[in-house]
Amino acid sequence: MSEIKSSYTSDELAAMSDEELARLGTELDGVTVAYRKERFPVENDPAEKRAAFGINVWFALSVVLGIAFVAVYLFWPWQYKHLEDDGLWMYTLYTPLLGATAGLSIICLGVGAVQFSKKFVPEEISVQTRHDGPSEEVDRKTITALLNDAWKTSTLGRRKVMMGLAGTGAALMGLAVVLPLGGIIKNPWKPKAMGIQGDGTLWTTGWTLVEEGEKVYLGRDTAAIAEEHNGHYSTQGVNRLVRVRPEDLDAGAMETVFPLSEEMVNDGEKYDADRDVYEEHMHSVHGPRNSVMLIRLRHEDAVKAVQRDGQEDFHYGDYYAYSKICTHIGCPTSLYEQQTNRILCPCHQSQFDALHWGKPVFGPAARALPELSINVDADGYLYADKNFIEPVGPAFWERKS
Repeated sequence: MSEIKSSYTSDELAAMSDEELARLGTELDGVTVAYRKERFPVENDPAEKRAAFGINVWFALSVVLGIAFVAVYLFWPWQYKHLEDDGLWMYTLYTPLLGATAGLSIICLGVGAVQFSKKFVPEEISVQTRHDGPSEEVDRKTITALLNDAWKTSTLGRRKVMMGLAGTGAALMGLAVVLPLGGIIKNPWKPKAMGIQGDGTLWTTGWTLVEEGEKVYLGRDTAAIAEEHNGHYSTQGVNRLVRVRPEDLDAGAMETVFPLSEEMVNDGEKYDADRDVYEEHMHSVHGPRNSVMLIRLRHEDAVKAVQRDGQEDFHYGDYYAYSKICTHIGCPTSLYEQQTNRILCPCHQSQFDALHWGKPVFGPAARALPELSINVDADGYLYADKNFIEPVGPAFWERKS
């Protein structure tokens, strides 16, 4: 290697062909090409065409499956269906189809790339001696030539169909990774139609329907599921939520309730065995900011309760309703300590005093639990007569409350 010229001017390097530069690069890097053989040295070899066709099939399958993934993601029915709903079997296939089309697309692309490497990239055995230190200009020039030589000898540059299929498959594989992210990205400030979960913004809930002029009851979750009728399951006549009366709670008890609009009621004197309101009830239960703790204080404690300014009439007798969403980072404050009248969040141990308008007394939460104004109608059912007057949930934006 000591006899190899290692210093070249820019003009000398520019005058060399890629083949000469590639050869020079291997010599300067201390590389000895011990063996090199083209896969198909004979031009228009039928075996070469068969190999190219097989690889194109793998890349084409990758493209087709990638397109299928996009089509399933965008157009396949994904809305929840429960037992006996029309389209249940199509809904159950949604997630498996996403996984199958994306996974098989990636596998086909990988198989095609491996097959191309084995069948078209020249066989070569090279031995290189190690050298340290930064690269010189001649090394930079020659490595570029080596890459160009690898591109030419791989024959991929002249295989336009194969290159197009591989590129499309790779693009679709990337799309399969990126596209699902669109489902979790939304504009938090853009309102949608108001429903039992609010309008999609951070400051609305199902209780906001009160401001729309609707009557919203406090609904208890019965945990009911579909029932079997004549050999099949149905939610017809099944109530997941039912209205709550004051006498349903013992003194010192707490129960989680959800918004139940008047049109969703199917209990008591309004019960209709042919109605199916189960899906609407489940939407309310799954509302991210819907859950409320209904607490019946013991009377001797209730007389000591301190009301928040402007919220003196929010409670009904001994009954208080506080948002169940912790004002720290949004965990459910699902524990109520009857003896101390404290509401506990199990995530980070924030504690709120139910006798002092739900203000925090321990832990990282810095804001009181919003209180829901409640009352009892002429039929004896608890309902919300006002919406929350402050945003529900964690205090991650600036507020004065």
